[in-house]
Amino acid sequence: MADYSREIERRRTFAIISHPDAGKTTLTEKFLLYGGVLNQAGSVKGKATARHAVSDWMEIEKQRGISVTSSVLQFLYDGYCINILDTPGHQDFSEDTYRTLMAADSAVMVIDGGKGVEAQTRKLFKVCAMRHIPIFTFINKLDRDARDTFDLVDEIEKELGIPTCPVNWPIGSGKNFRGVYDRNTRRVLTFRDTLKGTKEGIEEEIDLNDPHLLDVITEDQKAQLEEEIELLDGASVEFDQSKVDKGELSPVFFGSALTNFGVETFLQHFLKMTSSPLPRMADCGLINPADPDFSAFVFKIQANMNKNHRDRIAFMRICSGKFDADKEVYHVQGDRKMRLLQPQQMMADDRHVVSEAYAGDIIGVFDPGLFSIGDTVCAPGKKFRFEGIPTFAPEHFARVALLDSMKRKQFVKGIEQIAQEGAIQIFRENSGGMEEIIVGVVGVLQFDVLKFRLENEYNVDIRLDMLPYEYIRWIVNKDEVDLDHLVGTSDMKKVVDMKGNPLLLFVNSWSVGMVLDRNEGLQLEEFSRN
Repeated sequence: MADYSREIERRRTFAIISHPDAGKTTLTEKFLLYGGVLNQAGSVKGKATARHAVSDWMEIEKQRGISVTSSVLQFLYDGYCINILDTPGHQDFSEDTYRTLMAADSAVMVIDGGKGVEAQTRKLFKVCAMRHIPIFTFINKLDRDARDTFDLVDEIEKELGIPTCPVNWPIGSGKNFRGVYDRNTRRVLTFRDTLKGTKEGIEEEIDLNDPHLLDVITEDQKAQLEEEIELLDGASVEFDQSKVDKGELSPVFFGSALTNFGVETFLQHFLKMTSSPLPRMADCGLINPADPDFSAFVFKIQANMNKNHRDRIAFMRICSGKFDADKEVYHVQGDRKMRLLQPQQMMADDRHVVSEAYAGDIIGVFDPGLFSIGDTVCAPGKKFRFEGIPTFAPEHFARVALLDSMKRKQFVKGIEQIAQEGAIQIFRENSGGMEEIIVGVVGVLQFDVLKFRLENEYNVDIRLDMLPYEYIRWIVNKDEVDLDHLVGTSDMKKVVDMKGNPLLLFVNSWSVGMVLDRNEGLQLEEFSRN
């Protein structure tokens, strides 16, 4: 039992979030360098010719140079077993990020020092705040000209509504970037142009009062640093671990992921400031990670990760106990005992089969079409459900037309499988006796991904006819309402989702209020909880 507790204690599971191009993927790869997984940024060991980011594996990602799906990466560092959930930065794929954050115990927020807090950062931060998970801020790209440091920190506090505590402080930026000052040790970690893509950078630690410091920074820079330290010590919030744990205080670090500066010191601080896996809420109360009985929930489903094998992987976050590949588990939603097939852990698209895993770990298992996002699996004899993962409201809609009616079977299979991954949502409507399929997405780029994947993975061509709807509401009290006699508006459409839940689509936001006024007792919600 002692070994088992130690395994859980050394685990850290976190997500990396950012606006596109803030340097999130670069930071992820530098972490992997320190974990010994990569020997050159952007390539797995032994695959030096790989041209694409390690965490981007889907064909369309490689063609467009953007991250579309979340990757799960595991590595060892300094006695810790670290699970990184790398998320898409592009806002059109934020639905995947929302779900991934449900599987993380903390989040690293990457901010571009030249741009500050951007739209997608705000959106993702809200999801973290909703879950009260610890948020660590890494202000990146100090090797380029950055905005005033105080302004950046102030913006985080004002825009995101969270107090910050800078752990270190930069000296200059761009061509004048000379390093960071550690507020705790009162030492300067100096920056010289490090070798890009390696972990062998020229770094030196110098005490603030050591005369040698003036060989690295100018007298003006030293005077400015001392003035800023005095201001910081007087004005900034003191570090309080209990507030960090509750997501009420964000420690801030500065560096440059591209040149590798400040990455390892950030990783070391982060590992000490984060906790091992946290308890998870279920309908029977909190489930403790140290509980010896295995439990997990599905937070992501991905089809066709391997084009040679039409496979489908369900990603599970283990919440308690130890996973043993030889033992049966109970699938709560399916009400059946089963064995989890081909359990594996990921290094992007490089997988290895595992026979055991512990609370905090992420495993992928073969899914024959049984699992849905939010499903619970636990030890036989137990019967509880973890809190559901909300389905967020799509913002763009299109009617799907199949171009070759002979391929209806592949079309239905393909669109349903892609929908089960959660990237798109399917709605059905009856129009003149014909069932029509409407697709809803959070971002329009998802339409391109849908078209691309149906064509490449299922050999099906479709046409997408854009619809004017922008607002969607699930009917909360569907059993108490006469759905056939709802008094609607001219811009309202009635549809059902894949689970048969009734929904209303609207062109205008004011129509939502009018429909509520016209139908006494009707309750509408922006996302589905089942």
